[in-house]
Amino acid sequence: MVKTASTMLELGTSAPDFSLPNVDGNTVSLADFKDSKALLVAFVCNHCPFVIHLREEFVKFAKEYQAKGVAVVAISSNDVENYPQDSPEKMKEEAAEQGFTYPYLYDADQSVAQVYKAACTPDLYLFDGDQKLVYRGQFDSSRPGNGIPVTGEDLRAACDAVLAGDAIPEPQKPSIGCNIKWIAGQEPAYFTGQSAE
Repeated sequence: MVKTASTMLELGTSAPDFSLPNVDGNTVSLADFKDSKALLVAFVCNHCPFVIHLREEFVKFAKEYQAKGVAVVAISSNDVENYPQDSPEKMKEEAAEQGFTYPYLYDADQSVAQVYKAACTPDLYLFDGDQKLVYRGQFDSSRPGNGIPVTGEDLRAACDAVLAGDAIPEPQKPSIGCNIKWIAGQEPAYFTGQSAE
């Protein structure tokens, strides 16, 4: 597994716009979440071992924090020609099997991943009620094989802080995962192809 770190988009950045197809056939846009207390945008995919590692706990986290007013949206931007397990059909199966309570969107041309400067799966972006970036970092310190339990403690602490109107705990540690599978020739300038951690 090549480990890639989040680019750590600058805090205070306004949430980049998106309008993408959901697995249910509807289109979901950033504007749909304008009244949310906070918004989590998670770049994920079906096959990444880092995503699979935290998937069950992430689904629990989403249910818990959606009930508190945090909107959650997941986006898959992988090249499906070379990674067919991440195709929209497989995404639909994944959402049903895992009980996703949030939209799972397909970024076919990878433009949304690029405007967010997403680099890895999972790559997590938490925006406040004004849709300004307040947290970009890891779910927690657990990784496949490191023996640390998956709790989501880092993201939970960030969500709790934004909901309470408090400062987000520092330091914010970058998420680590597999690099987004860029379409050949479409790799963004920030993609180095180097591993991290």
